[in-house]
Amino acid sequence: MIQRMKLSRSLRKLGHDIEDATGGSHSGSSLLRNLSWATAGVTALALGVIVGREIRQRYKFNRRTPYDFYAHSGDQVQDAEFGVGI
Repeated sequence: MIQRMKLSRSLRKLGHDIEDATGGSHSGSSLLRNLSWATAGVTALALGVIVGREIRQRYKFNRRTPYDFYAHSGDQVQDAEFGVGI
């Protein structure tokens, strides 16, 4: 346990030495890195939803039955009352 603490302390000191040598700010880069990961995640989610929806629509379109083609063939059309909000 003591060896782990010494190793942790030495690694932390090494990280601070490298940061001081490069002159970088850790908190600013951390915020930017987290923001970048969040943006990438939201983008991947949006692309997944769009691609999945398109694949599902194509699958359903290709699996139509003859009943789907003629499902509304005998319906009476009521153009005047459709969408009026009555």
